[in-house]
Amino acid sequence: MSDNKPDIHLARLQESDREQFIKDNQWAFRYGAQIEFGMRDDRTEEGTEVISRHTIEQSLDGENAEAYRIVLDGKHVGGVVLSIDQKAGKGELELLFVSPEVHSRGIGKAAWRAVEALHPEIHLWETITPYFEKRNIHFYVNSCGFQIVEFWNKYHHGPAVPEEESGNWSEDDEMFVFRKEITT
Repeated sequence: MSDNKPDIHLARLQESDREQFIKDNQWAFRYGAQIEFGMRDDRTEEGTEVISRHTIEQSLDGENAEAYRIVLDGKHVGGVVLSIDQKAGKGELELLFVSPEVHSRGIGKAAWRAVEALHPEIHLWETITPYFEKRNIHFYVNSCGFQIVEFWNKYHHGPAVPEEESGNWSEDDEMFVFRKEITT
């Protein structure tokens, strides 16, 4: 490492690594929830998972999806799933996770810089994160330069939630929407 920046690179996700990618992603999200809430599991999508297999697979299988492993010293230490609309110059950060074993080493920030370098044609990035993920909120705003532009809650829900389901929202469903505009 030079200048305390980890020497990471992004490697395209291989089909043979898909299952482990899903498990690693679930572990990272579960770890974050355990740190915030202890062993409570009432904020989970399926069983003890904070993020369901279905949610991860939807991201991986999206029409414009690109999935990468974050690699440090030849080891998988996280992953990224993007949705890229090159024509519109817009990208969505669907998922970004770093293995808890290597948290607080600048790996997420280095991975985000690698994403931006990989897609210099993208001028508008968006992502979301649960309201309780303080580490993520800090990361997106203070480390990566995103701005919070919207707060989804039971009174103002995201576009993927039909109006008839909005009454089922709880505090656990609340999300922040982040946007980053890159100007040249």
